[in-house]
Order: sequence, then structure tokens, then C-alpha cells
Amino acid sequence: MTADRSGPAGPRGGGLLVAGTTSDAGKSVVTAGICRWLVRKGVKVAPFKAQNMSLNSFVTREGAEIGRAQAMQAAAARVEPSALMNPVLLKPGGDRSSQVVLMGKPVGELSARGYHAGRQEQLFGTVTDCLEELRRTHDAVICEGAGSPAEINLRRSDIVNMGIARAARLPVVVVGDIDRGGVFASFFGTTALLSPEDQELIAGYVVNKFRGDVSLLEPGLDMLYGLTGRRTFGVLPFAHGLGIDEEDGLRVSLRGAVRESVVAPPHGADVLRVAVCAVPLMSNFTDVDALAAEPGVVVRFVDRPEELADADLVVVPGTRGTVRALAWLRERGLADALARRAAEGLPVLGICGGYQLLGERIDDEVESKAGTVEGLGLLPVRVRFAAEKTLARPVGTALGEPVEGYEIHHGVADVRGGDEPFLDGCRVGAVWGTHWHGSLESDGFRRAFLRRVAEAAGRAFVPAPDTSFAALREEQLDRLGDLIEEHADTDALLRLIEDGVPGGLRFIPPGAPPLPAQRERREPARDRHGPVIASAGSVESLEGGNA
Repeated sequence: MTADRSGPAGPRGGGLLVAGTTSDAGKSVVTAGICRWLVRKGVKVAPFKAQNMSLNSFVTREGAEIGRAQAMQAAAARVEPSALMNPVLLKPGGDRSSQVVLMGKPVGELSARGYHAGRQEQLFGTVTDCLEELRRTHDAVICEGAGSPAEINLRRSDIVNMGIARAARLPVVVVGDIDRGGVFASFFGTTALLSPEDQELIAGYVVNKFRGDVSLLEPGLDMLYGLTGRRTFGVLPFAHGLGIDEEDGLRVSLRGAVRESVVAPPHGADVLRVAVCAVPLMSNFTDVDALAAEPGVVVRFVDRPEELADADLVVVPGTRGTVRALAWLRERGLADALARRAAEGLPVLGICGGYQLLGERIDDEVESKAGTVEGLGLLPVRVRFAAEKTLARPVGTALGEPVEGYEIHHGVADVRGGDEPFLDGCRVGAVWGTHWHGSLESDGFRRAFLRRVAEAAGRAFVPAPDTSFAALREEQLDRLGDLIEEHADTDALLRLIEDGVPGGLRFIPPGAPPLPAQRERREPARDRHGPVIASAGSVESLEGGNA
């Protein structure tokens, strides 16, 4: 990185915004791949996403909550994740409201209308300051957009796509998923719906998830260049198992979905079948990725009681709606199925919100405001929701093995017995419960736990002795870097990152009209510990929920 950039705080690194024609076009994967490619070249790089909507989150070492995708992108860049990388996190509590997490701490609960009606713009100063801080301390910052930059109904309040690109003069590369079809129309339409000022920043395109012979695609790419004056920086092939931790926690149904598993036979005589209850507002379901990484372990998401019949382990995952998930389990007949499993000594694991609803009672005046609700009664635990969220990175020993994890929850558990402690929770029979996310990524602990599960389930399953989840993650991130290095024009991408927005980019009519008024840049309060942050008072402070 040789370009000279100076700002009020001194020299700053290069940058690039990876936008997408749609949600799930592959922005997160491309961002992570660029980060891994750059760091392998010796570039000090950081990821950044101004605003993320996700129920899959992570806790940094300083106790800040950020999106898991940004934590994985940080791993791709080989840097420690930080709240600077995801200053605004929205955690949906339903179709119309979200908890707002600002600089890693929850500061309020807002409706979508309230957020886009002005609160979002109040956070813009925080967002731009975080980006500037990262650019000051890194050679390059690879930013990820959200949804589509052509969501013209939201453009005035946008702080994550063209809003941040305009503020920081970032070149933008638009990713399109060709596997879903219509990629050329999506590229052209996305560009043509932007204002002239925004179009000036659209440097070109990346085709993602292509199957087949690239030579058959090239005439279309040539026509796209002729229509837009913008080149395509790469055609990335479709490849299984390249996704990093998903952001979307609002899927309607996950029934039948199977987590990507290692294609390897079981180490012992039997496979181990894991069923994950697809509860509403399911969060951090990435906890089961470490199980899916084990040879011979098959992980499925289910929403019917009969689908638990052949499961050797049932996982009740985290949720941002514990009371709502509890009612859902009862309505579906899954609560009775879980009770039968417990009575028969068949394994059940509850994590975070899933742990809470396995207890005797929930006192909730914070998340659902439902008051006192009877739990499933499978664990001797009583839960009281506190206004302040617990955000922690605990370390300990369990089942004779070292283990670490992270906590994100408002519920405070009072454990009143059990056959033995289990992390911060307990075990009764073959039912385990804990608030710790990520504990199954500790290899020795995961193997010890699976041996206990196999014994209780009566399966001749033996965990492989050498599966390293961390090594598998590294291999996955290296594959993302390979994808960029082998199938993208890396010289052209590097010029974009170093030199900024290319000149002379053509305007594509009709274009959106100019914004009604230039956004005033709000000056947030400076925290004495470092980065610029907005005060909690900038968002109506209401109570939040679990992860």
C-alpha cells in the first residue's frame, strides 16, 4: 500500500466497499476473502460494517457485542475483532422492532419506522469516526454493505451503503449472485437506480456463485461494460462450504436444512444425529457448527416433534425471544417431546435462551414483559431477566477439559441443584444447560461431551481424536482467500483500494434524484478510552433481550 492519504488525524489507509445487488449475494464471503488475500500479501487490513442486522453475534475481548460475520472477517484478516468493526448492530425482536447495540452495548429498542425516521442518521457520526479510526491504524479497510445500495426508499437515512461510501469517498464493488438468476439486470438496475453522485463511486462488479464455463459468460460481461462503462472484477465459482457465519436470524423455517458437515465416515461404528429446534428469533445457531465439523455427526434443523424421534442429541439453541420460543415449543408439541426425552434419559442440550426455557420458571419484565412464566421444568433453574445485558468471555474447565466461550444474555440464572455443574449451568440426567455460546469449539471439551451423549443415546459413536475446529476455520478462510486470488483481478482490486474511486465513470439514466438535504454530521461524544462513540441517549433506551 503506497498511496498517500492524509486526514485530520494523519495518514489513513486505503478502502473499498463491497455492496450487493441483494441480501445474501455473497458480500460477507467476498469481504472475508479479500481480507484473507490482503493479509497473506503482508497488508495490515481490517473489516468494517457500519450497521449489521443479525441475531448471530459475538463478544470481543473488551466485552463488546458485534456481528459474528465481522468477527469471522477479523479472523480472516488475522486481527482481533473490535467494536470499531461493527459500531451499530440491530438485533431483531420481531418483524418490526430491533434492539440497537451501539459500540458493543445495547442502548435501546426501536421500531423499524422509528429507526429510519431519524435515529439512524444520529449514529452517522459514530460510524464515520469508527471507519476513520480503522483507516488510520490499518493499511486497508474492507467495508461490507447491507442488503442493496439501491433501496431507494431508505437512501436518505442510509449509513451502511452509499451513505458511508460518499462520506469516506470509497470505491464500491457490487456483488451479484448469478445462481439465483438475473444477475445482469441486477447489476444494471442497481447502478441505474442510484443518483449521479452515488453512481460516481460504483467502480464495477463481481459475479458470485457461477457454475459452468466462464467463456459462455464473457459476452454478457462485455455487454454489461458497454452499457455501464464499468468492468467486472471477477467471476467467483460456486463452491460448497465457503459461507461464513450467517447474519440472518429471521428465517421463516429451517426444517430440513442441514449444516455443512465434513465429508468423512464416522470414526466409530455409528453416526450421531443432532436435531436443532428451529425456535423463533433463533440466535447464534452457529454454535452447532463445531458439531457439524465432527466426522460422523449429522446436524439438522427441525420444527416437528416426530423429527426428534431418531435424534441422538436435541439442541435447543439461543433465541432473542425466550418466552415466545417457549410458547412455540408447546404449540408445536416439541415441549412434550423434550419432556419425554428427558424422562427416557435421552440427551438434550440447552444453550442460552434454550437453557433458560428448560428451567422451572422465568421472570421476564424486560424482553417479553410477560411477567412470571412456567418453564419446561427439565432443569432446577430459575431465571430472572435483568435490564443490563451480560456480555462476557468466560474460561473454565468442564468434563475434565479446558473450555472457553462467550455470553450474551439478559437472563440471570439461579441454579438450585442438579446432578453436576455444567459450565455456568447444570446437568440433570441427560439434560444439560448453559449460557455459554461457542463452548463446543473447544476440541477436548466437545469430544468429551459427545462421548457422554453417545453413551446416553446408546450409540457406538467415537469422536475423531484429531478434529481441530480452529484449523478447519482457518482452512475455510484460506479457501476464501484462494477464491479471490484465483478468480478475481487482484491487481485491479489493489489499485481500487490504494488509489480510490476511478475517474470518468459513466452516468446510467434514469438515476435517483439528489437527496433532499445534505445530512448534518453529528459530532458524538469522545470516550476517554479511545474511539469516538455516540452517547446512549442518542437512542431511546428501552429494555432488550437475549442472544
